[in-house]
Amino acid sequence: MAEIRVSRLEQGQTKFKTVPIAVTPEGFWCCPSPTVFHKTIKTQQNPILNKPKSSLPTQTTLVEKKQTPVTEKKPSSNSTSSRTDNLTPEQRTHSSDEPVLNPPLTSEKQPRSKPENAPPRKVSIEFGEAKTSDLKVILLGKQGLAVKLSVHRSVLVENSDFFARKISGQQPIFPCLEIDNCEDVEIYVETIGLMYCKELKQRLIKQSVSRVLRILKAGEQLGFTRCVQSCLEYLEAVPWVGEDEEDKVVSLVSHLEGEGIKVKPVLKRVSPDISSNPPNDTFSHILELVLKSKDEKARREMKSIVLKLLRENNNNNNLPSTSSTSSDSCSETIYSSCRISLDSLLSFFRQADQEVEKIKSLEKSIALEADNLLWLLDILLDRQAADEFAVIWVSQQELASIHKKLPVVSRRHVSVITARLFVGIGRGEILPNKETRYLLIKIWLEALIEDYRWLQHGCGPFDRKVVEEGIGRTILTLPLEDQRSVLISWLGSFLRAGDDCPNLRGAFEVWWRRTFVRPFGVAGETGIFPQADIPVGSGVGGIEGVLDCD
Repeated sequence: MAEIRVSRLEQGQTKFKTVPIAVTPEGFWCCPSPTVFHKTIKTQQNPILNKPKSSLPTQTTLVEKKQTPVTEKKPSSNSTSSRTDNLTPEQRTHSSDEPVLNPPLTSEKQPRSKPENAPPRKVSIEFGEAKTSDLKVILLGKQGLAVKLSVHRSVLVENSDFFARKISGQQPIFPCLEIDNCEDVEIYVETIGLMYCKELKQRLIKQSVSRVLRILKAGEQLGFTRCVQSCLEYLEAVPWVGEDEEDKVVSLVSHLEGEGIKVKPVLKRVSPDISSNPPNDTFSHILELVLKSKDEKARREMKSIVLKLLRENNNNNNLPSTSSTSSDSCSETIYSSCRISLDSLLSFFRQADQEVEKIKSLEKSIALEADNLLWLLDILLDRQAADEFAVIWVSQQELASIHKKLPVVSRRHVSVITARLFVGIGRGEILPNKETRYLLIKIWLEALIEDYRWLQHGCGPFDRKVVEEGIGRTILTLPLEDQRSVLISWLGSFLRAGDDCPNLRGAFEVWWRRTFVRPFGVAGETGIFPQADIPVGSGVGGIEGVLDCD
């Protein structure tokens, strides 16, 4: 809270200009608009705007007209000074409270000396009902801004614990309170003005959230409980636009919670009830709704949104809760959905195998379950928890055996899952053991090669280079003898199908060098072919030439 002290404003230190006051039926004196404050500060900071212009004669004329008797008598400056010195402190305070349109002409010629160590104050604002008030509150803010409020003790004592303590502690009672270093003069003025209102909430309706937060802070500092409660009711009801605004609300309101103020209605907007709705149960329900959606467009849109949100949570290490136990439980929820989708996919495959006439009608259901599995795999890959999925996939031998019997147009979506696993292993996103990697190639690579033509032209976006790189890198993780058997088998398929087969040329070259050029661990052996005999070329033809020479 800014420092408050009982003081008497020194004459000539600060000059106030009166602002027209609009009094409401409630007796509330309207605060100056923010523009008044900003224009005042801007005017005082720009010395060019403060230079006397053509309006100076008019001001002089006004002063002369009001001081006609003084002009006729032409009293000396000494008499004026002696008359001021004879004033009592109370009379001097009262005279300083009156609005000053212009200082006397003599003060322009002979500027008054300012008290030592007193910071220069600039012409600012005075408002309130000076005739009926019994207390002056002076707010001294940054950049020399000073505001004088003509208020009533009873109103301040009734509404503000802060002012009640300060006023009750005055011995003797002084007519003026001065608050130094006021951080937000504009909002302090408005908050004190709100003490004259009966319905505070109505006054806040047209305000912005950021301004109400400033009022809430000032109200809390002044101990204005009624204002704090009205601001909280406003924040509980009004929408918060954007994360920045939400963070500001939560930060300030959470701070008030530590001071015993009831803020739960506001914080409930961002605080889930974990006891009644555990996060994992909610997450499981969302997965179920998305996976069982019948509208394709809505389903794809929600899959994209949920995946994006989960990735954001992964980056914050907060999916959907921060504890490792809850994270493991969430992974189990995803794998439970994977098993359900796999069971459905296998059921559809069996029906298509047993009842050929139903294959056409089952194509959509097969594609849906395959897409669901691919989406769940993407979630697991983002969470670095897809190793078990690879184990589950290589155990689907019945699915793979039926896959060979069905038309390519009906089964091709399943091969997309295999391709995604190869890409994940090639990128290091999945680290299955050697046996799992070998079974993945043995059980599913042939099916992928057979569907490759359809994958390139009939399964939406398909990055051939990424898939081929993933397959090649996965093969090269196997023992060299397994690499040989897999790549020799691939070579026969590639020579028959050409572009309709994955091009694993890069993996083939690596295997060739490992085998024939620089075999590792064979003492005294340099390979079958000297390294200089390897033809230099970038096309498949170079490798074929070597094979022909052999």
